[in-house]
Amino acid sequence: MTSASGEPFDLASLPRALFAFPGPLRDMLVAAVLDGRKTATTGLVADYERGDEALPEIGERSVVVDSTDRPVAVIEITSVRVVPLGEVDVAHAVDEGEGHTTIAQWRADHEEFWHGQEMRSALGDPTFTVDDTTPVTLERFRVIADLRTA
Repeated sequence: MTSASGEPFDLASLPRALFAFPGPLRDMLVAAVLDGRKTATTGLVADYERGDEALPEIGERSVVVDSTDRPVAVIEITSVRVVPLGEVDVAHAVDEGEGHTTIAQWRADHEEFWHGQEMRSALGDPTFTVDDTTPVTLERFRVIADLRTA
């Protein structure tokens, strides 16, 4: 397998990029990645800590999977910032490709997800909540291979 620039990569050696949980939200987010609307994402630092995972780094590549766990693309991180949730800007919110045009819309949808049963279960904290001081990762990425045509 090679990237659009002809660089070889081994899909089996790459981590998986999981956008949300399997289901309609993941399907929508993956579609936005594939059509170019989604070039950014936000993660909870607490999620990385819970999984004992390193925070993402520029240049890292991962395989985007859909709700059926099928690899559909390879992405490469182009920018990472860790900021308090209250510092997320509208440009980042728009680049997440979910149709948000204000921070208030973006924040309401993200809080609904982060405060949902699946996320609280994944974090091992049934009362988990976020506030303006909650540390988040703001990642930007680019698609380097569309695996649907491979």
